Amino acid sequence: MLSINNLSVHYGKIWALKGIDMEISQGEIVCLIGANGAGKTTTLRTISGLVKPTDGTIRYKGMSIGNLEPPDIVRHGISHCPEGRQVFPRMTVMENLEMGAYTRKDRHKLTEDYQRVFDYFPILAERRWQLAGTLSGGEQQMLAIGRALMSRPQLLLLDEPSLGLAPFLMEKIFEIIQMINKEGVTILLIEQNAYQALTIAHRGYVMETGYISLSGSAKDLLHNEHVKKAYLGE
Repeated sequence: MLSINNLSVHYGKIWALKGIDMEISQGEIVCLIGANGAGKTTTLRTISGLVKPTDGTIRYKGMSIGNLEPPDIVRHGISHCPEGRQVFPRMTVMENLEMGAYTRKDRHKLTEDYQRVFDYFPILAERRWQLAGTLSGGEQQMLAIGRALMSRPQLLLLDEPSLGLAPFLMEKIFEIIQMINKEGVTILLIEQNAYQALTIAHRGYVMETGYISLSGSAKDLLHNEHVKKAYLGE
């Protein structure tokens, strides 16, 4: 579904990505783990068109998307749920969700997508007319994921969805991620909680200072000594 080859990105004199290669097949959950500053967020921002590659290629379903603008990438079926939630605080829950569907032309079908989001996150149905800025951190994260789903993505990019959440909310978010995947959405997941990410993922990549240092099945990475020492607290 997504193929990244020799992808490099620099900000001025700083190289954030240094020739990375990744493959994501349809129906997978693939996680990308690594320390802060390793280049994980830059990878997602480059896939979604927010950052332009310096070199290399990004192909989605065989089509080169490295030079497309973000709205066009969304129209082709990729949606990005950014780090830090970034909801529109002075808009209601419903208005935020509607913004997630801004590229869609089938407006008559939005009602079923609102309901889909409310099925995943019933609390948002109760808060639908509340301003997003007044929601709790967990509710804002649910809204950010729901907003990303409103474009009906085939590939969902999730950047640190459990960051700052209480443990019970973190577990809920991971359950929802698995449900979304089981309904046919492919997921590329960046997650600070490497153990949880590898527990639900099919495959994983380890990134260190702009390089992919390890890759393999999630099960193999869970038992890799370097991963256990560096990212699993063992």
